[in-house]
Amino acid sequence: MVERLSGKLDAKQEDSMLPVIRHLTADDLPLMERLLTLFGEAFEDMETYTAHRPSAGYLRRLLGGDSFIALAALKDGAVAGGIAAYQLTKFEQERSEIYIYDLAVAAAHRRQGIATALLQELKKIAAVRGAYVMFVQADTGVEDEPAIALYSKLGVREEVLHFDIPVDA
Repeated sequence: MVERLSGKLDAKQEDSMLPVIRHLTADDLPLMERLLTLFGEAFEDMETYTAHRPSAGYLRRLLGGDSFIALAALKDGAVAGGIAAYQLTKFEQERSEIYIYDLAVAAAHRRQGIATALLQELKKIAAVRGAYVMFVQADTGVEDEPAIALYSKLGVREEVLHFDIPVDA
């Protein structure tokens, strides 16, 4: 079940065993704030996700633009999971890719199909937007094995190297 418009969820949607997947818009700032907190908790990195939060204007522009996609999985009135992704418009052909930047599910809601539901909804959005592929990076630590298992079930693994190149201010 997906809800794309801002507004309140009805009781039937909130009480369902399946999460409501909501595509956040510029009107969904409270949900985006809750999603940032969820990412901080799930990744044990509250500093990155909560200490220097973007302004409301910044978040409205981000959520209202066409290059950022935020999905929230809502269960029992809580943000149970979410995705933050970017649409990358390609130059070599008229197509795009979707880069999954963050995907997290709250500890109390894991192993319930929420991450898969989020990815399936993102695939639908990607298709509508003309993307030909979605991709994600995964760390290789023991704590990341569930994510790697999920991605392996849904996609093809590529062996690549990743480099962070600092930008001098």
